[in-house]
Amino acid sequence: MNFTMNDLALLAIALVIGWILGLMMSGRGKFKRLWQEEKVAHRTALKDRDARLEAAEARVRELERHAAPVGTGAGVTGAAIGGSHGRDDLSRITGVSQREEVALNEAGYHRYGQIAGLSAEQEATLEARLGLAPGTITRDDWRGQALALERGESKPGLLDRLTGGR
Repeated sequence: MNFTMNDLALLAIALVIGWILGLMMSGRGKFKRLWQEEKVAHRTALKDRDARLEAAEARVRELERHAAPVGTGAGVTGAAIGGSHGRDDLSRITGVSQREEVALNEAGYHRYGQIAGLSAEQEATLEARLGLAPGTITRDDWRGQALALERGESKPGLLDRLTGGR
């Protein structure tokens, strides 16, 4: 058998092309299989996430069913509502927002009497926890307001503050 250089070059080119095509064909199944496995893992992760979200939403609905009503009617006082659930509407104190009321409840303060009985150390701790400037609780007289609300007195209105309560 006699091969010329042209025959050998053509044979080498055919072998290289065959080798490249063989690599492309054999690798395709492997990557396709890995891609399919990744798709299945992603679908499973999404189903798990959706199941966790549904469980969390069910828990929130359960807690909301047992929680005190957020909006109170004009004729219902916060103490009457809070009394049935062991907590007062602390947002009735001037200077206490809804966010701060939640933080107070998380800190264990649920009743007007607890706010009225705060010590100086407890005030400083609460101011730090709520992110308030030092002395805010004293300046806004949370203790005095809480004491008045505990006694059943309404929070003074703007006219009472301007006229000095006359």
